[in-house]
Amino acid sequence: MFNKKTVLSVVLWSGSAIAQTALTSTPRPIDPAAGSTNPSARATQTLNPYLGSTPEGQVVDEVIKLSLEDAVARGLRFNLGLIDSQQSDSTVRAQRERAFSALLPQISARVAQTYEQLSFKEIGLKIPPGLGFQIPATSGGFGFSDARVSVQFAVFNSELLQKYKGQKIAEAASLLNTKDARDVVVLAVGAAYFQVVASQARLDAAQASVKSAQELDKQVADQFKAEVSPEIDTLRAQVELSAAEQRVVNARNDLEKDKLTLDRITGIPLAQAWTVSKEYGYRPVTVFESAEALATRSDLASLKQSVLAAEIGVKAAHAERLPSISFDANYGGAGLNIGNYNHVYELTGSVSVPLFTGGRIRSDVHQAQAALVQRRAEYRDLEGRVDYDVRVAQLDVKASESAVKVAEKNKALAQKAYIQSEDRFQNGVTNYLEVIQAQEAIATANENYIASLFSFNVSKIALARAMGSAETRLAALFQ
Repeated sequence: MFNKKTVLSVVLWSGSAIAQTALTSTPRPIDPAAGSTNPSARATQTLNPYLGSTPEGQVVDEVIKLSLEDAVARGLRFNLGLIDSQQSDSTVRAQRERAFSALLPQISARVAQTYEQLSFKEIGLKIPPGLGFQIPATSGGFGFSDARVSVQFAVFNSELLQKYKGQKIAEAASLLNTKDARDVVVLAVGAAYFQVVASQARLDAAQASVKSAQELDKQVADQFKAEVSPEIDTLRAQVELSAAEQRVVNARNDLEKDKLTLDRITGIPLAQAWTVSKEYGYRPVTVFESAEALATRSDLASLKQSVLAAEIGVKAAHAERLPSISFDANYGGAGLNIGNYNHVYELTGSVSVPLFTGGRIRSDVHQAQAALVQRRAEYRDLEGRVDYDVRVAQLDVKASESAVKVAEKNKALAQKAYIQSEDRFQNGVTNYLEVIQAQEAIATANENYIASLFSFNVSKIALARAMGSAETRLAALFQ
């Protein structure tokens, strides 16, 4: 069950590498606004990108209406965690492009102008003394130029080919991670939004309690003047009115802080005034099968791609033992100057066979095999965790749904008891203490109903995240 003050906590994660992809864990609820004076709480919010955003939009004078769908749409545009995930996709895409470029011919052009002077003594060039002449000490200054176009091409290199395949799979895994990050944003925004809805309901209930306390205070004052009620009843009425007014102040403060929390998650300017567009009451929810989540959870699909990438990594490590064939060629002109260039070219075909690498290849194979075992274990663990997430979410939905029904019934009974106690007091059957107790019972019943309804709505959001594709399930869960 979710607590009264609940939003969420989401773990950090990053983009995937060729044989490893980081995962987005199912978040556990917290309230980012609570304990904001605690340094550890501030550090948690700072390090968690899903609790931040890039604020966008102009502040308007009127109070805007914000629905759950509007808040989620803004979160999917401006939430910092999702932006970080999308940039991780770009990094992985760049790695895939780099791996692909290694398989393509590399063409370059080079122009060089050289001036030099050779020392014949340095290279040990001598003429026998009997010939009658001597070689000068240096050749004297001379120059030449060279302009060529070069091509380098790995005709066959199994290691490079396998690495490219691995990077291609890693890119697919990263894209799935980003899709899963969207579910995390939906959970973050949904929980924060329903916290605002609950806080608004608490404020409305507190204001209604003030009105009721004001009317009773007036009635008790009139009865005291008429010498029907004792003075202590007026004191009790005044204390109850002051307590109700203080509850309004506290409720309004909590509401404004909860709105700021949602602003930070969705990128709404903090100065913008807004209110929820409609009430979200009790609505039964369909129970999903946990097996369905195995086909719809993007983080599970991402890790499955990571397993494939790790298998490719093992093949790439084994491929280091295979021969590689490469082709190098260059063509151009060379001479003393451009006017007397002569055609020059060079063609080279080579076959490289690793004979002794000092155990480097063996260690690469062992490392790749260890990574594969780890990815497979993580995948099996995540399968169990997905099943666990769905089952826990379903239990929370059932428990909170039952709590809503009980709280709604108790709310009606408390209201009925309050009406009867007020009638008894006005007819002189009982004193004002019974009325105060009935008012407190109504406040408790209202709070229980608000808290249980909040837990029910948040548990539905958590169920949608546990099932995967939370974005598309909102319409069915909240209409």
